[in-house]
Amino acid sequence: MRAYADSEYSASHKPDWKIISGLWPYLAEFRGRVILSVVFLILAKLATVATPVALKYIVDYLDQGRQSGELLLWIPVMLVVAYGALRFGSTLFSELRDAVFARVAERAMRRVSLRVFRHLHNRELAFHLDRKTGGLARDIERGTTGISFLLRFTLFNIVPTLLEILMVAGILLVAFNASYVFAILIAVVVYVVFSIVVTEWRTKFVREANARDNQSNSRAMDSLLNYETVKYFNNETFEANVYDRDLKDWEQARLKNRLSLAALNSGQALIIGLAMITIMALAVREVASGEITLGDFTMINAYLLQLFIPLNALGFVYREIRQALVNVERLFGLLGEKPAIDDAPDARVLAVDKGEVGFHNVHFAYRKDRPILQNVSFSIPAGHTVAVVGASGAGKSTLARLLFRFFDVDKGCITIDGQDIRDVTQDSLRAAIGVVPQDTVLFNDTLYRNLAYGRPEATEAEVHHAAKQAHLDDFIRSLPEGYETKVGERGLKLSGGEKQRVAIARVLLKNPPLLILDEATSSLDSISEQAILEALNEVSRQRTTLVIAHRLSTVRDADTILVMDQGRIVESGSHSELLAQNGYYARLWLQQQHSEDDSPE
Repeated sequence: MRAYADSEYSASHKPDWKIISGLWPYLAEFRGRVILSVVFLILAKLATVATPVALKYIVDYLDQGRQSGELLLWIPVMLVVAYGALRFGSTLFSELRDAVFARVAERAMRRVSLRVFRHLHNRELAFHLDRKTGGLARDIERGTTGISFLLRFTLFNIVPTLLEILMVAGILLVAFNASYVFAILIAVVVYVVFSIVVTEWRTKFVREANARDNQSNSRAMDSLLNYETVKYFNNETFEANVYDRDLKDWEQARLKNRLSLAALNSGQALIIGLAMITIMALAVREVASGEITLGDFTMINAYLLQLFIPLNALGFVYREIRQALVNVERLFGLLGEKPAIDDAPDARVLAVDKGEVGFHNVHFAYRKDRPILQNVSFSIPAGHTVAVVGASGAGKSTLARLLFRFFDVDKGCITIDGQDIRDVTQDSLRAAIGVVPQDTVLFNDTLYRNLAYGRPEATEAEVHHAAKQAHLDDFIRSLPEGYETKVGERGLKLSGGEKQRVAIARVLLKNPPLLILDEATSSLDSISEQAILEALNEVSRQRTTLVIAHRLSTVRDADTILVMDQGRIVESGSHSELLAQNGYYARLWLQQQHSEDDSPE
């Protein structure tokens, strides 16, 4: 299955470290803040490195004063004040650094989140039909968090830690001898090499855990979105078992991740411990021989603690950076996928004059081995209504998807007032077309906001007028909360007919020159259907309208009816003309009439 293939790929594929260079634009936007943050970073490290020096002088003065019997209290007090000031300065400058840089990181998360959001809306319908919403949401969440992490920790942990190592090594080299520097450098090199090797090894476990997390979350989201279907078939236990199986895979992946992390932490702790023993042993020997003072010993110990704490953090940061790279790589990979349906470089705005639509020798297939439309040609004169009927799978709804440019034709072209829709911007094309779909999905918001979605800037009076045209106003006013009634997830609190009327009202509010009615009355009872048909007929008189219908009784008044069978137009004409031909349409009409006559009262 595809989910497992994705998991295997994620667990083995190595991320590209060049991803970090892609973060530069987010830093460049606030160049001044970045520079000021670096200044605070350097000041914080200078204060940190100077702190053990102050401690050395405190210990040496107290030790010498105790031995000589001469001790001026104000001198160690001043040294203690200086020591405290340096420690406070280190913390203060670090906090100022973080405060100044906060805007950079948060703005980066905002920018990339918006960029991903726009990109996903620009992707073609096929992408969204294949997507797994839960996994996609997790990828976006982890990716944006990963960007913030990379920006903060690359600049404020790796760079300052390396800077501190160099400072401490320089001080020890000048104040003592090369053996300390040599021991520290060996420990740092071994620590870094060990961290990199083991982290590279365990990255596959991180990737696998992420992939299994996506898989389980996608399954949970899919099941909850299809709550009613689960209930219809009494499959709660089945869904729970499938979800638990996915969670079991996630649990195993997380366990491998945890155990490998424990191995990494233990190895790092062992390296640090051996380094501390070696260097402190050198210092003890030199204190005993009188080569260095007790204050020097204290300063060396303080530097080791001060050095290995951020070095230990460096190991953590490297591990987290590798994980963040995995997350950001997935996000950037998503952004790097070019939409299959895109505007031409020289695309112009659609100019709708009359509103005449033409399909010219159109061929189309969702898959190459299964053609859907074959050599389809017809035109919809300006202001006319053309209905397309036929059996399920004949290609009726595909015509609407192609006109709205959810897909591009394989051969031939579609024109509006002579303009190939591939040569105009998608935004202007879709602004000119209103669609009432067969399956209306609403936002989990109020009825008013769902109605106003057709034209968000519309006035309240215009929204109410559109609801009246769709015969929805009386129903809304009968509700306790009226237009402020919440419709629930995907509009589940409304009936199919009520949702259909909301869709019709939204299109009426949009007021486009072209209409697509894709089974627009399929969820209505016969009384409501007649009322809605009258409203739609009235609206469509001034517009070019393409009607996709299964029930032939809803399209009797169309100017032209096209009959499709297996992707081809087999008959065309008015309702009476098609009945007179006594062909495919006439047989469909008789079948439906008999079905309605035989239906129970």
